[in-house]
Amino acid sequence: MAKIDKRSAEREANIAEAISKTEDFFEANKKRILYGFLALAALVAIILGWYYLIKVPNKKEAINQLFTAERYFRTDSFNIALNGDGNTLGFKQIIDKYGSNTPESAYFNAGVCELRLGNNEQAIKYLNKYSSKDNIMAARAKALIGDALVNKGDIKQAVPYFEEAAKKSNNVLSAGYLFKAALCYEELEQPKQALDIYNKVKDLYPDAPEASEIDKYIARIEAQMAN
Repeated sequence: MAKIDKRSAEREANIAEAISKTEDFFEANKKRILYGFLALAALVAIILGWYYLIKVPNKKEAINQLFTAERYFRTDSFNIALNGDGNTLGFKQIIDKYGSNTPESAYFNAGVCELRLGNNEQAIKYLNKYSSKDNIMAARAKALIGDALVNKGDIKQAVPYFEEAAKKSNNVLSAGYLFKAALCYEELEQPKQALDIYNKVKDLYPDAPEASEIDKYIARIEAQMAN
């Protein structure tokens, strides 16, 4: 019993000593702790002020600016949608002005505009900056990069973009992306890879428009490989 009491007394003494040391530490460093706390509070206030007074309003302003550009985009007025009409901003100007506050759709639409206007390098630049959690839209962006590369004559570099688009989409749209990849393989004189993809389209996406005449492409490749 005496041993238990002794151990309890020792624990209480150790706790009291620890508390005393903690109190001594805070007493000796209270100014530093106070200044540190004030500095942290000021930093938090600056971050919150920047977010609510600058970032959020800029984001809303950027979204508002998009409305007119998107209207031109929907009517295939790609040059005006991209560069503005003199009174309102286009996608390119919105991106330049608002930077990281720009909605993701502006990058996608700017990429499409540049592609339709024949500016393939710029199209690739914008589409590479586009990001979406929607797999269908993400797949479209990848396929459009592939289209831009094909336009530039970079057939080999285009293939993985079409194949990635097909994988991301994982629906009937994948047939179109795979079909483009197969045509690239044919252009690269790689008939086996093209045939594999044509067969994949036939087997996996029989209801896709591309599958309606797929047998013609398969027969042509098989005949070519037999000679």
